[in-house]
Amino acid sequence: MTATPAYPLLRNRLAETLAAGGVGVALIVQKMQGVDIALAAKSCGCDAISIDLEHSVIAEAAAAQICVTALYAGVTPLVRIPSHEGHYANRLLDAGALGIVAPHVANAQEARAVVRACKFAPQGDRSAAGNWPHVGYRPGEPVALRAAFNAATTVVVMLESPEAVERADEIAAVPGVDIVHVGTVDLCDALGRPGDYGHPEVMACHERVIRACQRHGKVAGAGGLAHTPALVRQVLEMGARFVTAGVEWDLMMAGVRQRVDGIRQLRT
Repeated sequence: MTATPAYPLLRNRLAETLAAGGVGVALIVQKMQGVDIALAAKSCGCDAISIDLEHSVIAEAAAAQICVTALYAGVTPLVRIPSHEGHYANRLLDAGALGIVAPHVANAQEARAVVRACKFAPQGDRSAAGNWPHVGYRPGEPVALRAAFNAATTVVVMLESPEAVERADEIAAVPGVDIVHVGTVDLCDALGRPGDYGHPEVMACHERVIRACQRHGKVAGAGGLAHTPALVRQVLEMGARFVTAGVEWDLMMAGVRQRVDGIRQLRT
């Protein structure tokens, strides 16, 4: 969706990249609670940030501030919620998020519930706060404003078990789901192959999800692979178009480790 003159912040850069046929890249945020991380993600070329409230203790208030900063910076703020309960999605979307990442979606029924929590009627049953940072807290014509939010909000469902992958076709068929994202780390554990991200059985799961997305006009995503560029290339060649670049803390540690090693080598 492109921005409207009335609501310039209701612009989803990730959705625009994907609609144009490009590859969307998101930075996962698990440790940083300052708004600077949104600016850094934009400067590094990310289409989105994904604030992970499933695996972190980042407060919702801090996540909201990062989301609002991301809106102004021009990078799409996504939030991975800790539960499918609708109030989690509702609060974060009201506070500044432009997309929800729902972990451990196992079937079409759960995917439909996530969509309902993220979309206003008639597409869902999201509750209306009546004022939103996305529009500068300005009032708007209710029907048009809700339609604009529905169009701008990205719904990502994560498949993280072989049973969920088996149901990829029915999940991808759910109206309102935009991205079907494979959580490779948990999938490997569920397959009894922890850390074996490139195993043929794991790659076969990615391919199954990608083919389901192609059949239903959805975007396939792949997470947990960015540390191995060859595997990222493999899933992109299969047809995946949404990739997470890694966790901000891991990337910071890798950068510091590389810098320290380089300094140590200056004395050798």
